[in-house]
Amino acid sequence: MTKRESKERFWRNIHAANRSYIEEQYRMFLQNATSVPTSFRDMFEQYGAPNWADQSINEENRKDISFDMIKKVTATIQLVEAIRRYGHLAAKIYPVGRKKNRHSTLILPVSYGLTEEDLMAIPATLIWETPQLGLETAHDIIEMLKSCYSNTISFEYDHVNQHEERKWLQDQIELGDYRVPFSESKKKNLLTNLIEVEGFEKFLGKTFVAQKRFSIEGLDVMVPMLNLLVQQSLYDETENVMIGMAHRGRLSVLTHILGKPFDLLFSEFHHAQNKALLPISNTHSITYGWTGDVKYHFGAKRDIGKEKPSPTRITLAHNPSHLEFVNPVVEGFTRACQDYRFQSGYPKQDQDKAFSILIHGDAAFIGQGVVAETLNLSALPGYQTGGTIHLIANNQIGFTTNHEQSRSTRYASDLAKGFEIPIVHVNADDPEACLSAMKLACAYRKKFHKDFLIDLVGYRRYGHNEMDEPRATQPALYQEIDQHPTVTALYANKLIKESIIDADAFHSIQQKVWNDLQEIYENMKENNNDTYEPKAAPTALAYGLEQFNTAVPFQLLDQLNSKLLNRPEGFTTFQKLETILKKRARAFDQNQTVDWASAEVLAYASILTDGIPIRLTGQDTERGTFAHRHLMLHDVHTGDRYCPLHGLGNSTASFSIHNSPLSEVAVLGFEYGYSVEAPKTLVIWEAQFGDFANVGQVMFDQFISSGRAKWGEKSNMVFLLPHGYEGQGPEHSSARLERFLSSAAENNWIIANVTTSAQYFHLLRRQAALVDSDAARPLIVMTPKSLLRHAAVVSHIDLLSEGQFETCMSTSKVDGDYSSVKRIIIGSGKVMIDLNEALIKLDNTDWVHVIRLEQIYPFPKSEIDYIFAACEGLEEVIWIQEEPENMGAWNFVKDRLYRLLPETVRLRFVGRWERSAPAVGDLSIHKNEQKHIIETALEDRTSAFQKPAYFVK
Repeated sequence: MTKRESKERFWRNIHAANRSYIEEQYRMFLQNATSVPTSFRDMFEQYGAPNWADQSINEENRKDISFDMIKKVTATIQLVEAIRRYGHLAAKIYPVGRKKNRHSTLILPVSYGLTEEDLMAIPATLIWETPQLGLETAHDIIEMLKSCYSNTISFEYDHVNQHEERKWLQDQIELGDYRVPFSESKKKNLLTNLIEVEGFEKFLGKTFVAQKRFSIEGLDVMVPMLNLLVQQSLYDETENVMIGMAHRGRLSVLTHILGKPFDLLFSEFHHAQNKALLPISNTHSITYGWTGDVKYHFGAKRDIGKEKPSPTRITLAHNPSHLEFVNPVVEGFTRACQDYRFQSGYPKQDQDKAFSILIHGDAAFIGQGVVAETLNLSALPGYQTGGTIHLIANNQIGFTTNHEQSRSTRYASDLAKGFEIPIVHVNADDPEACLSAMKLACAYRKKFHKDFLIDLVGYRRYGHNEMDEPRATQPALYQEIDQHPTVTALYANKLIKESIIDADAFHSIQQKVWNDLQEIYENMKENNNDTYEPKAAPTALAYGLEQFNTAVPFQLLDQLNSKLLNRPEGFTTFQKLETILKKRARAFDQNQTVDWASAEVLAYASILTDGIPIRLTGQDTERGTFAHRHLMLHDVHTGDRYCPLHGLGNSTASFSIHNSPLSEVAVLGFEYGYSVEAPKTLVIWEAQFGDFANVGQVMFDQFISSGRAKWGEKSNMVFLLPHGYEGQGPEHSSARLERFLSSAAENNWIIANVTTSAQYFHLLRRQAALVDSDAARPLIVMTPKSLLRHAAVVSHIDLLSEGQFETCMSTSKVDGDYSSVKRIIIGSGKVMIDLNEALIKLDNTDWVHVIRLEQIYPFPKSEIDYIFAACEGLEEVIWIQEEPENMGAWNFVKDRLYRLLPETVRLRFVGRWERSAPAVGDLSIHKNEQKHIIETALEDRTSAFQKPAYFVK
């Protein structure tokens, strides 16, 4: 029997003589449930309205409802929706600062023509779908909603367009399901956690006076919030929690969440550098590079729940001073942890294996473009991670700049609305509300696998870095902060009033925290070694790279090539494209040569066969910017997609290829993070044009080039940067080779400018051989554009099956006779192809020798030195480049070449003169310049010596 049938049957059994009395009791019950006897109240709550009375009462109500009442009911419904939408405008979310100005006429009854009497006269059932005890009138409902939406916690979700999500959020908020139930023991634990955070910060402030620490004070509750998050991850059996944050509160997070030993942290302050370290922690690892970094940039890892079959690892990412740039790196970490890559096809993603939390600054969240770029990744197939929890550590000020000068929006969080991310604003002085906000964020992420944002509104008790004086720029605000009690004091007073603790117990906990920290500091042993020098780089980085065998047997290459031409049954490729692809089949039957695209796909196929997964992304990477790659095919009839590298058969490695959004910063950071967290995977990013990498310069400078030296963070990522002067103007000629070379040191990366398909094949395979090794390092490749289809870059298959990567390529001399060589021309990249074409036209070339520098860094000193020494009659060396003199490789190679030259040999530069822009914008001028460069390099040597030369000596 259904509930409805049970109800009807119950009321049918009531004798007619008693029905009028029961109707009267029911009307009284509707007005005030406590006014009727308990037995009647229980009966009405269980069985609802008498089925005969329900109809008569509704009919009576309809007779009594006037047009004016209908208008008021309609206005009340509008008020209800206004509170849901605008209640945050009157919420008590500011502990200091703007808390006195919080009001909005949008949620006042008078704005809708309503009085308090009107609201009390409207039955709750007319405007409320789900009856709740204690909600009898519209007035009750309005007051309840104000307590939900205009308290120390408030919500914005009107911009969320999915009905299911909105309804879920509404129910969580209005039914109070999101709130953490606080028992007495939980409240005591929360207070203890706050005392520990405050005590730690005060100890640092008094022990290391005037030292930078970017204190958490004013946002102390962030640590208990993260603790709740960590505990939730244990319940959900999450394997990895990835955290990204800037400096504010970082030391407290490192010690209280990541378990970094207090003595280790104390030793990192300058006044304690003579203390030996006593690592006693359960921290998984705190990695350091050989140059190191300041203490508030370091991250750490920690394993918790070790008694479980699958412990949860908490990772706090290393972060430079570029604030929000760590965001996409952490997202890359997370996706790498979610992907299972050791199977054919795309990796299998499990969004519940890992999730990320990003802690933002209020000024940085709205001010830094990388935040918007990272948010845009959240729903894209190649980048989504199943929802990130964002927390704005809102201290209402950016360094010394007030919010009126730093953003054009009401809230720092408003950027998130464009991505339909629910937003919670919560007062950092209400720790119970803050923990409830985190609980809601976790539940939303778990249910919908989408981003969620908490705007934690607090303040900054001291200046930006404890050495600044904030009262010079915000005197009124800091007068209020100076008089404002800490969250620990506020919460302790609350618990004292609730008789949960007493003042003595509170002070006792405070004293214990201080004493424990003092004991740790005093017990640190003295270190008499006062010589401080940086560590040495790992010896593996100093090894040569020539020891790797990158050749692939001819038979295997032939098999792979055949498999790459297979298609699913019924799959129809664009006819013109199919004709191009079938030319690759003839490479092994007729001409025995491979072009650039063929060599690339064969390199990928062979790497996958070796069991090494590959991830390749870029703005047009599936097809290739220059329509050469075509690694994702589209059925012309159905639009279905097929990747030939997914059809290799017994491959045990995934191949993941994605067109990226029009982003460099976020995508670069994401791929870098992925490569760090997935060291056994070859991760490749391709710029649409090489100069697009300019936009991601922070990622190259702060993470990719120096992350290992600073933090011990190892990456083997590949960067493909189309480069070459072809008259396309300033923006699409140079990939800014000079910028990468200026950061080349300590074998931190490899920089190559290869000119044949075989060289590219072996370079990729060599990089794949470095994965998950101490010798791993990033690879920067200046890739061709028009040369992709040039006959000069085509290689014989034998060079793939028998050759290896050559750092230098030289023009051959008969019988190795270099006796007549008077001039060596050395250069790199496309200009060397142009030079070769001109060289072929000369009648006599015995006097000149050409070296193509295919790997610029590490600089192949021994190979070049050998050739220089063989040319006993050498009189001059020319460095040729198409880039202007102040760009390209010249400033990097000139001193290295000079040191190799005999005393009598001079070094000369041939190329474009110094410029502020990389290239001219006129094709005709470009061609004339290019022609002049080649002619100058090959002009008669006797006349050349009579002209002014560029001397390095």
